[in-house]
Amino acid sequence: MDDVTVDERSSEAVPSRATGGVRLVWQRYSPPPGREVRLRSTRRIVCVVLGVVGVFLAFAAGVAAQQPVPAVPLVEEVLPEIDPGDTAWVLTASALVLLMTPGLAFFYGGLVRRKNALATIMQSFIIIGLVSVQWVLWGYSLAFGPDIGGGLLGGLDWAGLMGVGTTPNAAYAATIPHQAFMVFQMMFAIITPALITGAFAERMGFKAFLFFTLLWATFVYNPIAHWVWSCTPIAGAEALAGCSGQPGWLRSLGALDFAGGTVVHISSGVSALVAAVVLGRRLGFGQGPLEPHDGTMVVLGASLLWFGWFGFNAGSALGAGELATSAFVVTHVAAAMAAITWMTMSWINKRHPSVLGAAAGAVAGLVAITPASGYVTPMAAILIGLGAGVFCYWAVSWIKHRIGVDDALDVWGVHGIGGTWGALATGLFATVAINSAGGNGLLYGNPAQLLWQAIAVGVTWVWAGVVTWVILKLVDVTVGLRVRAEDELAGLDASVHGEAAYAVEI
Repeated sequence: MDDVTVDERSSEAVPSRATGGVRLVWQRYSPPPGREVRLRSTRRIVCVVLGVVGVFLAFAAGVAAQQPVPAVPLVEEVLPEIDPGDTAWVLTASALVLLMTPGLAFFYGGLVRRKNALATIMQSFIIIGLVSVQWVLWGYSLAFGPDIGGGLLGGLDWAGLMGVGTTPNAAYAATIPHQAFMVFQMMFAIITPALITGAFAERMGFKAFLFFTLLWATFVYNPIAHWVWSCTPIAGAEALAGCSGQPGWLRSLGALDFAGGTVVHISSGVSALVAAVVLGRRLGFGQGPLEPHDGTMVVLGASLLWFGWFGFNAGSALGAGELATSAFVVTHVAAAMAAITWMTMSWINKRHPSVLGAAAGAVAGLVAITPASGYVTPMAAILIGLGAGVFCYWAVSWIKHRIGVDDALDVWGVHGIGGTWGALATGLFATVAINSAGGNGLLYGNPAQLLWQAIAVGVTWVWAGVVTWVILKLVDVTVGLRVRAEDELAGLDASVHGEAAYAVEI
């Protein structure tokens, strides 16, 4: 074996013929050319991000301080009792929804090329940590805290989970601890930005990804969640959209979203499309197939998603009872129908029943049933699953190629289109026979419901698209969005993380 020298600057062994063994050369470190510039750029983006978030939170706090103190208490004098069964189910559902993010990591990790598998998995994994902390510090308060702007945004009353304890908050869930509701919603906040990562897979820098995720969760997810799901109770107020007080403004219109069709899937799907456009195509896109490296990992990930989605949808009943059971059933039925539909269309189009197509179809069906799961019958779920299989397959196999956008893992086609179809289908098939707190859709004599759903869809498309574009441009002018071309060609596993997903090359 040749003698080697270890150079501290590069941490690599270099040949040495001056000694009979290994010689370590200790040199005073000086940053390589351009490194100081990048360090200064990183410091600037940290300051910019903290400044923007600080101004946003200061504005929210200022508006909250100007709100008149209500003459009546915000909560009932007699607090509801905690139901152990409901609490156990919601906590279990929270764990199921958390499992979806590692499932998504496997799903996406198998779809990329092997040189990017670990980097792709890492993005979903680290989001669990990043968004969890954001949710505790200010995200939950902005999304579900006491309203400060006519249903537009929550204030900072619950920042740091101040006032969020184990006593139930009847405005959201009367039979479970407030913290149980909070942690259940945290899992939704975690997986939503993780969905977007599939669009910019194999080419976004890690620093850019972290800053983008933090800003996106704050300025896109939190406001939309407030619009659709929030309720600030005011004692003595008349109930509006199931809220005795001030509901989020889309909720006040009557828009229905049982488990996140608009809040989770449309917002992430549209943002994914914008991200794919702003970042541009991967190197080699259109010059040859960029094939998934591990189909078994994809199916494993889809299976974990399917399993966890029962917590996602049935858990949104926030109790163990008839509504949770109904949501559980229709979730499974829609996924099954969509998997069959996508596989069949692939079989007809490409003359092979695609395994990956069946997995993608199941996910599309789960996406589409999400907003409707607490409002529709099993037969309606079959139609929703059928539509998801058709529309999402069409978006992925035809529209995507027509517009020439490199949405690497088809986030827009599955989540953006699937979520849009599901939200509109809720306006068609919803019935109070399933959920008296919901409403009847067009097919049950209420055409207005379809209108409210369409408004919610349109607003979510516009807000998510515009704000995502602004965030991406902000990150791009500071740390830059893309990795260097040589790093992209080498693969992000090695160039960004210095690790490999597989110890042995096959």
